[in-house]
Amino acid sequence: MTFQAHGKHLIAGDWVASATTFNSEPAHGPAQSFSLGTPGDVDRACNAAEEAFWSYGYSTRAERAALLNAIADEIEARGDAITEIGTQETGLPEARLQGERGRTTGQLRLFAAHILNGDYLDRRHDAAQPDRAPLPRPDLKLVQRPIGPVAVFGASNFPLAFSTAGGDTAAALAAGCPVVVKGHPAHPGTGEIIAEAIRAAIASCGVAPGVFSLIQSNTRDVGEALVQHPLINAVGFTGSLGGGRALFDLCAARPVPIPFFGELGSVNPMFLLPTALQARGGDIATGWAGSLTMGAGQFCTNPGIAIVIDGADADAFTRAAINALEPVGAQTMLTDGIASAYRAGRDRLAASAGVQELLTSSCDQRNATPYLFATTGAEWLANHALGEEVFGPLGLIVRVADEAEMLKVAQSLEGQLTCTLHMDSGDTSLGQKLMPVLERKAGRVMANGFPTGVEVCEAMVHGGPYPASTNFGATSVGTFAIRRFLRPVCYQNIPDSLLPGDLD
Repeated sequence: MTFQAHGKHLIAGDWVASATTFNSEPAHGPAQSFSLGTPGDVDRACNAAEEAFWSYGYSTRAERAALLNAIADEIEARGDAITEIGTQETGLPEARLQGERGRTTGQLRLFAAHILNGDYLDRRHDAAQPDRAPLPRPDLKLVQRPIGPVAVFGASNFPLAFSTAGGDTAAALAAGCPVVVKGHPAHPGTGEIIAEAIRAAIASCGVAPGVFSLIQSNTRDVGEALVQHPLINAVGFTGSLGGGRALFDLCAARPVPIPFFGELGSVNPMFLLPTALQARGGDIATGWAGSLTMGAGQFCTNPGIAIVIDGADADAFTRAAINALEPVGAQTMLTDGIASAYRAGRDRLAASAGVQELLTSSCDQRNATPYLFATTGAEWLANHALGEEVFGPLGLIVRVADEAEMLKVAQSLEGQLTCTLHMDSGDTSLGQKLMPVLERKAGRVMANGFPTGVEVCEAMVHGGPYPASTNFGATSVGTFAIRRFLRPVCYQNIPDSLLPGDLD
């Protein structure tokens, strides 16, 4: 039986319809109608979030952990319905949706445990020294405090883990911040079911309903109204560079600017060092092909660039990559727009001077097939556009003349989510030269692996220098993500009876 959405917004515990609607565009199955949000809906949700903050922002860590765990329970209880509508809307396979659901509930529970531990509060105390000369020192205490209502934008490529109850929402709720989500039009029905789960958890935990709202829309005005609303204190966003930069600029132009935590994408270059390339270039090529085409290449950590030193080993690597990519068939992309942008990126690269087509295929409508191109290090260094992301299963091999040119390519990179070294012990010297450069370019530097698959844990950094993200000191994955929605407050000579409970 097909899931039938009611198509309403969730605003402070109430399902609210709009006069105007839009239709979903599923990969398969029937289109459904959803209310089209307005700036008025945004204003109502933001005012409710501000009102809820006066209780939720001062709740105990145990109370917030209970809410996070309850949301996870409610999502799991709706597992089959989530998988059904999610596969219809996105074209993703059932196994992918089931795995992503587990990641979503897992990170909710991880944040619950994290706040109960309390280390994230970074509590500090400098005791008073009344007899210090020449001046006494006051009693000073520091603790991290929630910033207030937060806006979250759902992502197209992760309908669960980066959307309605995804990492941004989980981190904000863990911090004590109410959330207003702008649902992504690629999967509005999935967002609706998740909102139902959050609403049920809020009710069962006795939390103020304004702690969470979901507003559906397929136009820009709702997102613009949300980031400009004076009661919103920060924004979490995962999406395109163009869309993210436009919202970032709006946040900066507000009368009171706010932080915009945008994760905007990356080409995630891999450096294949000579000893490793000679010893296991074929295996690396096969692994690269699998990572490159996983999920139709629709991951922000998709490793789109491979840098190799020119020669016979580079030839063998190229042949192995072609052989591994050729059998990969067409895959359904998340939206028609993403598929169209993929073809445009392919055509742009194919028309670039000094770029050779190694593997071509044919794709149309909402399908994607793999493409492989090659260029030289000199052409890469001369053409900045070769480093622009193509969102999909497309790879570019950059053949550099020598180690010195490989280092120049590394230095030319813009900010990245990840950089990878494929190396053996004989490559240590070159690796040591590259590491100082790569750690300045990326939020995550890895060796002998592929960056698709981001572990949700304490040490993960999913972010990087611009344009990978708009705030290089933050992450959107892992427990450190909570710090985006907190600010340090110092209490000087404040009586214990007035201090927040987290300083006990």
